[in-house]
Amino acid sequence: MLRVGIVGASGYTGSELIRFLVTHPEQVELTCVTSRTFAGQYVSRVLPNLRGLVDLKFEVPNIEDVADKVDIVFLGLPHKSSMEFAPKFLDLGVKVVDFSADYRLKSVEVYEKWYQEHTSPDLLKEAIYGLPELHRAEIRGASLIANPGCYPTGAILALLPALKSGAAETEGVIVDAKSGISGAGNTPAEATHFPNRYDNFTAYKVGSHRHQPEIEQELSSAIGRDITVCFVPHYVPMSRGILTTAYLRLSDSISTEELLEIYSRYYKDEPFVRVLDPGEIPQTQAVRGSNYCDIGVKVVEESGLAVAISAIDNLTKGASSQALQNMNIMAGFDETAGLLFPGLMP
Repeated sequence: MLRVGIVGASGYTGSELIRFLVTHPEQVELTCVTSRTFAGQYVSRVLPNLRGLVDLKFEVPNIEDVADKVDIVFLGLPHKSSMEFAPKFLDLGVKVVDFSADYRLKSVEVYEKWYQEHTSPDLLKEAIYGLPELHRAEIRGASLIANPGCYPTGAILALLPALKSGAAETEGVIVDAKSGISGAGNTPAEATHFPNRYDNFTAYKVGSHRHQPEIEQELSSAIGRDITVCFVPHYVPMSRGILTTAYLRLSDSISTEELLEIYSRYYKDEPFVRVLDPGEIPQTQAVRGSNYCDIGVKVVEESGLAVAISAIDNLTKGASSQALQNMNIMAGFDETAGLLFPGLMP
């Protein structure tokens, strides 16, 4: 029996992870969930969709108490906070899957440029970036998983085959991404206030979003040369989902069908990446609530550009279900266990 706990379980990603864990088909037991806000309250009272599925109460996050109850812990904490918890859990022999950005970037200098001071930089080399399509072998033996950001998941999966194959140039890459409002978390703020978002569509943090160095790090590592991207994120008036449209300069003349063949070959063994047929365009509803990433590509011959489009759910493949995919790999389970469900069409 694999004992699992979640520290910071009452947010969007934590609650989604509970939903997956309590229906997991393998020998997995959710033994502990913490929340400072809701400590002492039953999970099913705070998260009524889980009524009848979980009888735990939220606890105050005490590291030693949690460590006694779990083999793997998920950290659904804000940036910086995970640095207070991860080293202590690892010292107590507990494996960690971290939702924050605290261990995603390999360079402490880069991390501190985009975030804040790093208090456990020695763990950056130990941490494995938890994108199974890139790092499956390393994930199997890892003790610390840095679960990827939602925007980087959609962007990296959309770009990688074209760049790694040499079909596209590494310069002039543009990533235009649109996210549902849940990507900002469940803490109320002016930017996510309903009257400010309803019937409104806006870009934000143009060229300065913290996910940009994450995208560049993983693409550079995968193709063996430094790459920079122009990353422009947007809020759209929907609750969840990310549609990423990436633009790449083609290295040589190639047809849409030939580029699709490159993508299909690259992802042929990936259970959660679906390359669409010519003329098909990914849509967020097709992956809503699922662990799938749908990808479509189109060559615009007149401009010498390739357009690669991906759709994911920011709360699932962009966070919670991807974390569960990582857990499955770490535990030696079937990687798809508890994750083979389709998107929620209307």
